[in-house]
Amino acid sequence: MKKHAIIPIFIPHLGCPHSCIFCDQRTITAHTAPVSEDEVTETIETWLSTLEHVETREIAFYGGSFTAIPMELQNRYLRIAGRYKESGRIHKIHLSTRPDAIDPHILENLREHSVDTIELGVQSFDDRVLALSRRGHDSADVYRSARMIQEYGFELGIQLMIGLPGDSPEACIRSARETVLLRPQIARLYPVIVIENTGLYHLWQNGGYRPLTQQEAVMWTKEMYKILDAAGINIIRVGLKSSDLIRSGGSIAGTTFHPAFRQLVEGEIAKERIEEQLAALGFVPCSSRNPKREVLCMANARGLSNLVGNGGRNRQYFLDKYPGIVLSYRVCNELHDGEYIARIKGDKQ
Repeated sequence: MKKHAIIPIFIPHLGCPHSCIFCDQRTITAHTAPVSEDEVTETIETWLSTLEHVETREIAFYGGSFTAIPMELQNRYLRIAGRYKESGRIHKIHLSTRPDAIDPHILENLREHSVDTIELGVQSFDDRVLALSRRGHDSADVYRSARMIQEYGFELGIQLMIGLPGDSPEACIRSARETVLLRPQIARLYPVIVIENTGLYHLWQNGGYRPLTQQEAVMWTKEMYKILDAAGINIIRVGLKSSDLIRSGGSIAGTTFHPAFRQLVEGEIAKERIEEQLAALGFVPCSSRNPKREVLCMANARGLSNLVGNGGRNRQYFLDKYPGIVLSYRVCNELHDGEYIARIKGDKQ
């Protein structure tokens, strides 16, 4: 049985007072007018018809800055979600918003409507990056709103972007570490996607911005992922889904998008951990003197694809870098998610 499912309700670009340099929400949500109550109900019913055996179902309002839209409209949407929650057909209500669209009045209203989770589109904790990206808020707004959300008893989510104007590996690492200090329950990591007709696209066209390469995006995200994961934060999304871009109806530029971006990141982590263990076992990269031994590489069933790597890239990497070693891959369901083990075949565990 699937344990958890999100029913996404995409709110158009309403309420947000800013035009972030990377954003074209009117395109991303494929709407220019408010979603009607009938459309919300129809979407929920369509999803519920396929989620009968899911343990936990939640309605999530995405797309715009939910708490910045008029309160009356917020409440119309929330009343619909609340009826489904009261009936037991869904279990949680989830929304995303901006750090500067949170105050006590807003949070009191959300609590009255049984909202469970509030995600903040933080993007970065670096004030220079935020200013260059035209976010309209600074890191002080993030700390203030995050603490307030937690004081009111909501589950906190943090969304971070990688590769914004002015960004750097050091700034991304700092953002991950500051996120850990806020102790959110969930997080999302999004490498920047350059979408046509955004400010970022025009900046790139004019030579004022260089998008990350896909490999840079993977490596920067990997380091952030490791920090969040080590702190026990549930990373619920890494990279945009293909459906997000299909919904946009627009074109993308640059090379950071990959339909399996999360697997690229987790595969790099698996490769790194296996290589550390090969070194501990005495194997030397690119050396013909490595003993001709078979090495078992193990992960649980969910992690085996990360171990092998997207398209088998990790398997090929080790074949090329460690000549003479025979690596075989096994499922070991005694291992935890994200745990990867290498040992010489025949040795005791």
